[in-house]
Amino acid sequence: MNKIYASVWSNDKAAEMAKFYKSVFPGAKIGKSAYWGSNPMGVKEGSVLTTHITILGQKIMLLNGFIKMPFNESISFVVPCKNQKEIDYYWKKLTAGGGKAVQCGWLIDKYGVHWQITPAEFDKWNTSTNKKKKEAVMHAMWKMVKLDYAQLKAAFKNA
Repeated sequence: MNKIYASVWSNDKAAEMAKFYKSVFPGAKIGKSAYWGSNPMGVKEGSVLTTHITILGQKIMLLNGFIKMPFNESISFVVPCKNQKEIDYYWKKLTAGGGKAVQCGWLIDKYGVHWQITPAEFDKWNTSTNKKKKEAVMHAMWKMVKLDYAQLKAAFKNA
Protein backbone atom coordinates (compact mmCIF):
# COMPACT_ATOMS: atom_id res chain seq x y z
CA MET A 1 0.00 0.00 0.00
CA ASN A 2 1.33 3.41 -0.95
CA LYS A 3 1.87 5.80 1.95
CA ILE A 4 1.29 8.80 -0.29
CA TYR A 5 0.08 9.29 -3.85
CA ALA A 6 -0.75 12.17 -6.14
CA SER A 7 -4.23 13.42 -6.95
CA VAL A 8 -4.48 15.05 -10.36
CA TRP A 9 -7.48 17.35 -10.81
CA SER A 10 -9.31 17.17 -14.09
CA ASN A 11 -12.45 19.07 -14.94
CA ASP A 12 -14.15 16.03 -16.49
CA LYS A 13 -11.50 13.92 -18.25
CA ALA A 14 -10.28 11.48 -15.55
CA ALA A 15 -11.39 8.28 -17.31
CA GLU A 16 -10.04 9.53 -20.67
CA MET A 17 -6.73 10.48 -19.06
CA ALA A 18 -6.44 7.03 -17.44
CA LYS A 19 -6.91 5.33 -20.80
CA PHE A 20 -4.36 7.63 -22.45
CA TYR A 21 -1.71 7.08 -19.74
CA LYS A 22 -2.35 3.32 -19.85
CA SER A 23 -1.55 3.45 -23.60
CA VAL A 24 1.66 5.42 -22.93
CA PHE A 25 3.17 3.52 -20.00
CA PRO A 26 3.74 -0.22 -20.48
CA GLY A 27 2.34 -2.17 -17.53
CA ALA A 28 0.14 0.70 -16.32
CA LYS A 29 -3.01 -0.51 -14.61
CA ILE A 30 -6.31 1.27 -14.24
CA GLY A 31 -7.77 0.63 -10.81
CA LYS A 32 -11.10 1.34 -9.20
CA SER A 33 -13.31 4.29 -9.99
CA ALA A 34 -15.71 6.18 -7.75
CA TYR A 35 -18.82 7.91 -9.04
CA TRP A 36 -20.67 11.08 -8.13
CA GLY A 37 -23.81 10.66 -6.08
CA SER A 38 -26.26 13.47 -5.44
CA ASN A 39 -24.39 16.74 -5.01
CA PRO A 40 -24.98 20.49 -4.73
CA MET A 41 -22.74 21.25 -7.73
CA GLY A 42 -25.10 20.03 -10.42
CA VAL A 43 -22.79 17.22 -11.53
CA LYS A 44 -24.75 14.39 -13.10
CA GLU A 45 -25.19 11.55 -10.64
CA GLY A 46 -23.23 8.49 -11.79
CA SER A 47 -20.50 10.56 -13.48
CA VAL A 48 -16.92 9.49 -12.75
CA LEU A 49 -15.56 11.21 -9.63
CA THR A 50 -12.17 9.49 -9.40
CA THR A 51 -10.20 6.91 -11.32
CA HIS A 52 -6.99 5.38 -10.00
CA ILE A 53 -4.11 4.37 -12.25
CA THR A 54 -0.73 2.89 -11.39
CA ILE A 55 2.09 4.12 -13.62
CA LEU A 56 5.62 2.73 -13.24
CA GLY A 57 4.61 1.44 -9.80
CA GLN A 58 3.21 4.80 -8.63
CA LYS A 59 -0.49 5.11 -7.82
CA ILE A 60 -2.16 8.30 -9.07
CA MET A 61 -5.74 9.36 -8.51
CA LEU A 62 -7.39 11.26 -11.37
CA LEU A 63 -10.22 13.42 -10.03
CA ASN A 64 -13.13 14.93 -11.94
CA GLY A 65 -13.90 18.07 -9.97
CA PHE A 66 -16.09 19.60 -12.70
CA ILE A 67 -14.56 22.98 -11.88
CA LYS A 68 -11.82 24.28 -14.19
CA MET A 69 -8.51 24.14 -12.30
CA PRO A 70 -5.60 24.68 -14.69
CA PHE A 71 -2.33 22.82 -14.24
CA ASN A 72 0.89 24.80 -13.92
CA GLU A 73 4.62 24.18 -13.87
CA SER A 74 4.87 23.99 -10.09
CA ILE A 75 4.07 20.25 -10.14
CA SER A 76 5.31 17.72 -12.68
CA PHE A 77 5.86 14.00 -13.02
CA VAL A 78 9.45 12.85 -13.59
CA VAL A 79 10.03 9.80 -15.81
CA PRO A 80 13.60 8.49 -15.39
CA CYS A 81 14.66 6.73 -18.60
CA LYS A 82 17.41 4.12 -19.00
CA ASN A 83 18.38 5.19 -22.54
CA GLN A 84 17.62 7.55 -25.43
CA LYS A 85 15.13 5.10 -26.90
CA GLU A 86 12.97 5.44 -23.76
CA ILE A 87 13.32 9.23 -23.76
CA ASP A 88 12.21 9.33 -27.40
CA TYR A 89 9.31 6.94 -26.74
CA TYR A 90 7.85 8.86 -23.80
CA TRP A 91 8.48 12.20 -25.50
CA LYS A 92 6.61 11.15 -28.62
CA LYS A 93 3.72 9.51 -26.75
CA LEU A 94 3.19 12.31 -24.21
CA THR A 95 3.34 15.11 -26.79
CA ALA A 96 0.95 13.29 -29.16
CA GLY A 97 -2.49 14.72 -29.85
CA GLY A 98 -1.77 18.27 -28.82
CA GLY A 99 1.02 17.98 -26.25
CA LYS A 100 3.77 20.57 -26.27
CA ALA A 101 7.55 20.40 -25.90
CA VAL A 102 8.86 22.97 -23.46
CA GLN A 103 12.57 23.10 -22.50
CA CYS A 104 15.18 21.11 -20.57
CA GLY A 105 13.33 17.80 -20.84
CA TRP A 106 9.93 19.24 -19.87
CA LEU A 107 6.74 18.78 -21.82
CA ILE A 108 3.04 19.37 -21.34
CA ASP A 109 0.67 16.61 -22.44
CA LYS A 110 -2.65 17.23 -24.20
CA TYR A 111 -4.42 17.45 -20.83
CA GLY A 112 -2.07 20.12 -19.50
CA VAL A 113 -0.10 17.83 -17.16
CA HIS A 114 3.62 18.66 -16.93
CA TRP A 115 6.23 15.92 -17.32
CA GLN A 116 10.03 15.75 -17.10
CA ILE A 117 11.52 13.04 -19.32
CA THR A 118 15.06 12.54 -18.07
CA PRO A 119 17.96 10.10 -18.05
CA ALA A 120 17.83 7.85 -14.98
CA GLU A 121 21.29 9.13 -13.97
CA PHE A 122 20.21 12.76 -13.95
CA ASP A 123 19.75 12.90 -10.16
CA LYS A 124 23.24 11.43 -9.70
CA TRP A 125 24.74 13.97 -12.09
CA ASN A 126 22.81 16.89 -10.61
CA THR A 127 23.76 16.08 -7.02
CA SER A 128 27.41 15.34 -7.73
CA THR A 129 29.88 16.93 -5.36
CA ASN A 130 32.09 17.57 -8.40
CA LYS A 131 30.96 21.11 -9.23
CA LYS A 132 32.61 21.10 -12.67
CA LYS A 133 30.83 17.88 -13.74
CA LYS A 134 27.49 19.00 -12.31
CA GLU A 135 27.66 22.37 -14.05
CA ALA A 136 28.71 20.77 -17.36
CA VAL A 137 25.54 18.65 -17.33
CA MET A 138 23.33 21.59 -16.39
CA HIS A 139 24.83 23.84 -19.08
CA ALA A 140 24.35 21.13 -21.70
CA MET A 141 20.76 20.54 -20.55
CA TRP A 142 19.83 24.24 -20.72
CA LYS A 143 20.50 24.16 -24.48
CA MET A 144 18.09 21.26 -25.07
CA VAL A 145 14.36 20.81 -25.44
CA LYS A 146 14.12 16.99 -25.51
CA LEU A 147 17.13 15.71 -23.61
CA ASP A 148 19.97 13.98 -25.43
CA TYR A 149 21.15 11.19 -23.15
CA ALA A 150 24.54 10.71 -24.83
CA GLN A 151 25.38 14.44 -24.77
CA LEU A 152 24.48 14.76 -21.09
CA LYS A 153 26.43 11.65 -20.15
CA ALA A 154 29.45 12.91 -22.12
CA ALA A 155 29.21 16.34 -20.51
CA PHE A 156 29.39 14.71 -17.07
CA LYS A 157 32.12 12.24 -17.98
CA ASN A 158 34.35 14.70 -19.82
CA ALA A 159 34.14 17.66 -17.43
